[in-house]
Amino acid sequence: MPKVNKVHLHNLHATLLHLLGLDHKQLTYRYSGRDFRLTDVHGRVIHDLLA
Repeated sequence: MPKVNKVHLHNLHATLLHLLGLDHKQLTYRYSGRDFRLTDVHGRVIHDLLA
């Protein structure tokens, strides 16, 4: 378990999708009248991992 520079799973998913050339905010599906995303509403690309 890392002690420093912890990364939330939603952010990791957003970063991996970014590396694949996909915008995680565009990957939305509707289920039971509600919109869902893999990264939920919390995901953001971590540019420090890309360096």
